[in-house]
Amino acid sequence: MSAKDIVITGFHAVGARLKSNPASIHAVYADLSRKDHRMTKMLASLEEAGIRVMNADKNRLEGLAKGIPHQGIVALATPPETKMSFDDLMDKLNATTLLLLLDGVTDPRNLGACLRVADAAGVQAVIVPKDRSATLTEAAIKASAGASDSVPLVLVTNLAATIVELKDAGIAVVGAAGEAEKTIYEFVQTEPFAWVLGAEDKGLRQLTRKRCSDLARIPMLGSVESLNVSVAAGICLYETVRQRLNR
Repeated sequence: MSAKDIVITGFHAVGARLKSNPASIHAVYADLSRKDHRMTKMLASLEEAGIRVMNADKNRLEGLAKGIPHQGIVALATPPETKMSFDDLMDKLNATTLLLLLDGVTDPRNLGACLRVADAAGVQAVIVPKDRSATLTEAAIKASAGASDSVPLVLVTNLAATIVELKDAGIAVVGAAGEAEKTIYEFVQTEPFAWVLGAEDKGLRQLTRKRCSDLARIPMLGSVESLNVSVAAGICLYETVRQRLNR
């Protein structure tokens, strides 16, 4: 195992990397005693790609996975090549741009889940601050179910300043906040658009709120007061998808 290798665990994540960049996979360890359809299909795909699979027992797999659920298969591979600079992103903005900004989301599993829903919704990039934010750890990659290989992750020094630059570039930047007067359904989202979401416990920081074009809330009709950030991201992003499909 190279010092630069990352660990990819589970069928979704290993399968996504196999599909997107098989050459980046250096080794695969699997419980070859499993004879179910899922494992058989995965082993056939790895063999077709010319990737050797080594038998590993439960203890070996758990040692490699470092506590992350592995479903009997672990791959060692180069880190995802989906990091993008903010300048590169600005050069690629277009009429259909949809972005997701995360403010203070420090749980790597939440970052991974947000990448997963961002991929499904056709998000161009996910933007996070370099400090006080989760990064692409093995746990994030596992939770992303392969989306960490397809959705660019843009790290910025100052999220508030980034919002200002996006607004200057003609993008409507709306932050999700429970106390907002407007709901997420009251915004036209068919033009270039960006959602900003904070962590479930703290929400958006004050300066982030001030820099947004506007704030919106997800209607909460039950007894709970907040949603997990990845669930909230899915709701917001798919309202944008709905509007764009129906325009």
